[in-house]
Amino acid sequence: MSYKIGIDVGGTFTDLYLWSPDGELQSHKTLSTPKDPSVGVLTGIEQLGETKGLSLAQFAPQLGTIVHGTTVTTNATLTRGGAKTGLLTTRGVRDALEMRRGVREEQYNNRFTNVEPLVPRALRCGIGGRLDSTGAEIEALSEREVLEALEFFKAEGVEAIAICFMNSFANPAHEAAAAELVRKQMPDAYLSVSSQLLPTVRFYNRISTTVLNAYVGPILENYLSSLTGRLADAGFDGVLHVMQSNGGVAPPEVARERPATTLLSGPAGGPGAAVACSRPLDYNSAIVVDMGGTSFDASLVQDGEAAMYNESDIERLRIALPMLAITTIGAGGGSIGWIDDGGLLRMGPESAGALPGPACYGRGGTRPACTDANVVLGYLDPAFFAGGKMELDAEAATTAVLEHVGKPLDMDAEAAAAGMYRMINANMAHGVREITVKRGLDPREFPMVVAGGAGSLHACMIARELDMPTLIVPQTASILCAAGMLYSDLRHDFVRSYVTRLGSIDRARLDGLIGEMLKEGEGQLKAEGVAADRIERQVFFDLRYMKQYHEVTVSVPPGTATPDSLDAACTAFHAEHDRLYGYELQKEGTELELINVRVRVTGVTDKPSPPKFPEGQADASGALKGSRRAFLPESDCFGDIAVYDGHKLRPGNLFSGPALIERIDTTILVSESYAAEVDIHGSYVLRQKGGQQ
Repeated sequence: MSYKIGIDVGGTFTDLYLWSPDGELQSHKTLSTPKDPSVGVLTGIEQLGETKGLSLAQFAPQLGTIVHGTTVTTNATLTRGGAKTGLLTTRGVRDALEMRRGVREEQYNNRFTNVEPLVPRALRCGIGGRLDSTGAEIEALSEREVLEALEFFKAEGVEAIAICFMNSFANPAHEAAAAELVRKQMPDAYLSVSSQLLPTVRFYNRISTTVLNAYVGPILENYLSSLTGRLADAGFDGVLHVMQSNGGVAPPEVARERPATTLLSGPAGGPGAAVACSRPLDYNSAIVVDMGGTSFDASLVQDGEAAMYNESDIERLRIALPMLAITTIGAGGGSIGWIDDGGLLRMGPESAGALPGPACYGRGGTRPACTDANVVLGYLDPAFFAGGKMELDAEAATTAVLEHVGKPLDMDAEAAAAGMYRMINANMAHGVREITVKRGLDPREFPMVVAGGAGSLHACMIARELDMPTLIVPQTASILCAAGMLYSDLRHDFVRSYVTRLGSIDRARLDGLIGEMLKEGEGQLKAEGVAADRIERQVFFDLRYMKQYHEVTVSVPPGTATPDSLDAACTAFHAEHDRLYGYELQKEGTELELINVRVRVTGVTDKPSPPKFPEGQADASGALKGSRRAFLPESDCFGDIAVYDGHKLRPGNLFSGPALIERIDTTILVSESYAAEVDIHGSYVLRQKGGQQ
């Protein structure tokens, strides 16, 4: 076995997790390089090689597999830094991209403005030609109008083209003909075709997803070209996989064809790692929170599987591809504290990032970030940040907090820092509610798996806000998503629309659709080197009651559509509808309608085993470093609290909060309401005092 490495590029740090041939697992962090993230990736690989006594030229050829999560497409969308995109669509509906589904997000806000489309109106070209809902041609495609539009796109410097015609999900012929003209006339333009990407009903979902795919396509293409080039120059000739938003991985060529599948690539590794560290504690479900330098991500694992969305929004832009149910907000260690026009304290979403970073980094930042507040509150030891590799400027942190938050609110620096701490905790607790309460779930029934370099200082107060009794902070908390990438499988999702009453379904047609998608997925996995006995198959139906607006996705057996399997799908739908919405209409005999058929194929990969450590005694005094004055949030005052060396704590060690656990890669606050214990895998398990476990 050769080395295998997971790499997660964040806004502030690039995280790496190495699986050595001897089974050893090793984590590493290095500063990200926003102008070209591949530079930070190669720097991290080189630094890891140095820990093995190897140069980059010696180490890179020994890497068998690199699993890479990237935020380049996410950042391009959030900052509107994607490619200049043109849209070819059916004449008369070019404004569907702006009109969306006609639902106003804030009905009673007269000042609410619509999100600006990624393609301006002038670059949305209506093309003659029409298909009906069955795919029958009503009007032939006007190739002349396609060619005229392409000449216009050339003159305007368009870099990417999206094609989305009405009813192309039923018949892709018009889109295929237009795509062929694009390839001939503009061979260098990135091309996204809706019937290849998302052959489903609901025109807005399809056109928005297709445009998003085109918009970020050249960005991902350029990044992957840069990354693969640098890796090749370093001597890497192994397998590169890119993390997808659905929690699986895919080769770069698949990511290039469907770049929109990487919009949640960065945080998508978290749930897999959460399963690996929570199962030994007999938890099969968990809430995963990841607070990095720029953002806070909350996701959900139920019954060993990450929760999924079939459609979601990123920066209010609809994407209808399967992705993990992850809520992301601008709340990280670099989130800046500021006072709004009403005199209220806010935290984020603007971040200090890696450069200049928080004021305490001493890189030119003058505005107060969350990390600055944590320094003022005594949670971070300026001399031990990153294990002492990077000394923090406590005076600069205090000055920034006082000048920008304290003085406007007539507070001293410590009170202002405490306010910043409470505010960002409240923001993150709201993010957890988004993926639990809004899905009909009670967060009190889940343990919280804590990730991110900054997350462990805030987790207890987030959990206390939500009355969650148990927290798990893995040894890999600061690089959890990178670790999770080593627990990820190859995965591909497919979908076809088939709108029909379930009672009058054409089983032969249904079997044909399922078989077609399974064949495509299995062929793709075999081409990627997955053995037949390592391929898993799942089939899902999107069902709804007749005349309903939204559907519910339920799992069905992957075999043929027998009466028994359809009955099982009905039973599952009624139960899930009742859980989500509080009622079901089975007794009333309300008929069900099938909307979409989905197939997921998974190629199971080899995964590392979590390390085990020899068990020690309950007494943790051997790891006690001393005490430090720090803020006690539950008592709303400062006091001296114990500080433990996290690297010296052993399985079985048990102690009560308030306390701080210092590691090279993170610091953990055990608040007054919690007690901490170390498990056999080195995870720190925090349990609410007097609460249920």
